Amino acid sequence: MGVARIDEICRLYIRICMDLSLTDWNHLRAFLATAENGSLSAAARALGLTQPTLSRQIAALEAALDLMLFERNGRTLTLTDAGRALLIHAGDMGSAALRLSLAASGQRSELSGLVRVTASDVTSVHDLPQVLRALRLRAPQISVEVVASNDIENLMQRDADIAVRNVRPDHPNLVARLLRKRSGYFYATTAYLDARGRPKTLDDLALHDWIALGPVVRMHRYMVDMGIPITPENFRIISENGVAAWEMCRAGLGISAMDAEVAAKSPDLEKILPEHLHVTYPVWLVTHREVHTSPRIRLVFDLLAEALS
Repeated sequence: MGVARIDEICRLYIRICMDLSLTDWNHLRAFLATAENGSLSAAARALGLTQPTLSRQIAALEAALDLMLFERNGRTLTLTDAGRALLIHAGDMGSAALRLSLAASGQRSELSGLVRVTASDVTSVHDLPQVLRALRLRAPQISVEVVASNDIENLMQRDADIAVRNVRPDHPNLVARLLRKRSGYFYATTAYLDARGRPKTLDDLALHDWIALGPVVRMHRYMVDMGIPITPENFRIISENGVAAWEMCRAGLGISAMDAEVAAKSPDLEKILPEHLHVTYPVWLVTHREVHTSPRIRLVFDLLAEALS
């Protein structure tokens, strides 16, 4: 990047910082939602606004700053350099506003009742306890039922209000927010590898015992797609429950997949060929469109988003 280009970006940052103090927060909120969702229609749904209203707010912000923030490519929007610079500062303001809103709204006496949250068994065990502890401090009148399940139909059948999922639902009545990307690897205990040998190539993996997460047919197909030359007979332990399967791995019964942050809590586990056996997956927070405006559900939704992002 040339010196002239660096100077241009620096001047842009200074200008935005000076102009933000005079900017309508609703316009900034519209900008953040549009940048996050990638289109005016998706951002309007997320904010509960009409698309023309949101479009006017974006246009007003661009006029106030005298900057073009988005490039229009059909139905999609791409941030300009000015938009990316603004996103850094507006994002910090949005996070601060959310924390203030959560702290205030959590003390409202009418925020009471039950909220059902569904997540995978691993997420329910390893991530939700700390999130729910924070919720208890902010909104002690709200009760939470945790439904440990991988089934997105929990929401459609109204068995749950909010879901934490690793795939984005495509049903039009569901609202989804992408929180982050996580990484996973395959692991075995040090004792198991000392006894059976450490795989040095993909072909070596066929000499080991594996733990299946769910049906062997499905798990085997997934592993073959990753280029792992094993057969269904390699799966010696099978469990639909991710926590149970992980405990079998920790007991030295074979190789199993696990989220890297969860596995880091078990120092006696080693990664297996991490340069080859590495996966990334998204974390989506999902709720039903009709209940997204419920104050208590919205509070829990925002707290989950803040904690899991």
